[in-house]
Amino acid sequence: MQTSILSRKLVDTYRAIATSTLGHITDTGYLKGITAQTPSKRLIGRAITVTLPPVDGSMIREALASAQPGDVLVIDMGEDTDRACWGELRTLAALNKQVAGVVTNGCATDIPALKQLHFPVYATGISAITTRPVNGGGHLNETVRLADTVIEPGDLVVGDADGLYALSPQAALELAQPALAKQDWEAWYRQELVATDMAGAEQA
Repeated sequence: MQTSILSRKLVDTYRAIATSTLGHITDTGYLKGITAQTPSKRLIGRAITVTLPPVDGSMIREALASAQPGDVLVIDMGEDTDRACWGELRTLAALNKQVAGVVTNGCATDIPALKQLHFPVYATGISAITTRPVNGGGHLNETVRLADTVIEPGDLVVGDADGLYALSPQAALELAQPALAKQDWEAWYRQELVATDMAGAEQA
């Protein structure tokens, strides 16, 4: 269980950091193969972890009930990754709770509706077969593993059009300043390239 606490200040810092910037610095925490299934709205927040048994999505209801504004549901489907655990009705419930988004190593469904709701959904794909309310168990806020990355409750989840990261509070703290410095350098270099291009055009 995560012992470090993710501060609001650190979360706010990451609102200005792109996942591609993190990708220049580290591979650790990258959730390979889990991508935005809806128009890519920025995703950032504290992880609430959910583990589902085969077929049964009942534990998601409990996760939504306990969620706080800005939380991100991180759902581990185990071996049942061809099944969709997330769709339109759960999105509406999540919006009512002001949840920031959802991440799963399973699939999503109701894609036309999800695209209209402007809610970040990151999954491995799309599926018509879904979880069902079996009430057969599952776990809330325990360690999960998605895309070979261990995620603890309280970790920082950062997603955008380029991909998805899950970082421990300590890793997020250590990477923040290098990431901001990288983006500052890129902003300077971008201006240099534009200035060089304009100078060349004037001489042509």
